[in-house]
Amino acid sequence: MANTTVDLDHALAVATDLAIQAGEQLLTRARERITPSGAQLTIAQKLNAVDLVTEADEDAEKVIRNGLKKHFPDHAFVGEESYGQGMPNNEYIVGDEPTWVVDPLDGTVNYIHLFPTVCVSIGLCVGGVPVVGVIYAPFFGAAYPPDGSASAAPSGHLFTAIQGRGAFISSDGGKSRRALPLQSPAPPIPPNAPKGCTLAVEWGKDRRDVPGGNLERKVNSFWNLAGEIGGRNGKGGMVHGVRSLGSATLDLAFVATGAIDIFWEGGCWEWDVCAGICILVEAGGIVVDCNPPEGFDPSVSSTTPIPAAPLGGRRYLAIRPCSDSPESSETAREAQDRLVREVWKRVEGVTYSRPGL
Repeated sequence: MANTTVDLDHALAVATDLAIQAGEQLLTRARERITPSGAQLTIAQKLNAVDLVTEADEDAEKVIRNGLKKHFPDHAFVGEESYGQGMPNNEYIVGDEPTWVVDPLDGTVNYIHLFPTVCVSIGLCVGGVPVVGVIYAPFFGAAYPPDGSASAAPSGHLFTAIQGRGAFISSDGGKSRRALPLQSPAPPIPPNAPKGCTLAVEWGKDRRDVPGGNLERKVNSFWNLAGEIGGRNGKGGMVHGVRSLGSATLDLAFVATGAIDIFWEGGCWEWDVCAGICILVEAGGIVVDCNPPEGFDPSVSSTTPIPAAPLGGRRYLAIRPCSDSPESSETAREAQDRLVREVWKRVEGVTYSRPGL
């Protein structure tokens, strides 16, 4: 556990208020777009045609940044929009000091198209470790009243966690909370996993059509995990279903609930995963490198615990919370590591460089 003098309860309260404030602002703007006046959204392209930013992203980040600076003037701040303008080399800059890591609108493409998997993500790191996580998904709930008016109170899904104190979900602005995962005790990992599991993946922004590139490696990995048992040269995993929410933050949140068993992704940034990692780990899940380690031999079993993925490493494999197996002596963590190795057998490693790590 990170050694910190930060009042984590106060940090969570402030982050929750700001996440809801920013989320309701995003929701109001979305409602304005479906009124007869048809308010327009200004969209700008960053790296390519699927890497987009809107004034809604930027305004939401200003709300969050100003609020955090007011309450925590000595803390560092890393936000997706401000970082993108000031760090052209993509250097990793989360240090040991208390650092807020913020994505003001994860799921920008979804937001542009009025697809509801959109959220605000606010995480606090101390010693480079996420210790507070807040995710607010404003579209989950009564997003569009018939008359287009604002709802009386926040009704989206709010995910929260403090290191060492568990993770929770709320649908009424945090007034009532339910512990994560949603099933208690969490079901064990199936003995023949990944068969029988739900898998979340994202296509990402790297769409270069080059042999052996990240896009090709991702597609092959998706295909392997989804393919029938015995297919794909023995790599077929026959997962129950493959989901792509368009928001890595919400992918992690739903792994924390137990609704998604596996999340495999390369190309995310720390603001995409910081809050989600905190929430998932507090719910009992794990996050490791999506790439198998050098020299990995799928035919050799191991009981060595798999280390956690670094926050800024851009490669993540998340496994849901689970309980010990009643049919065997396998512990929950052993089952999670077993599933990680089964996924590693079926995926092709992806490459994302990162100065500073």
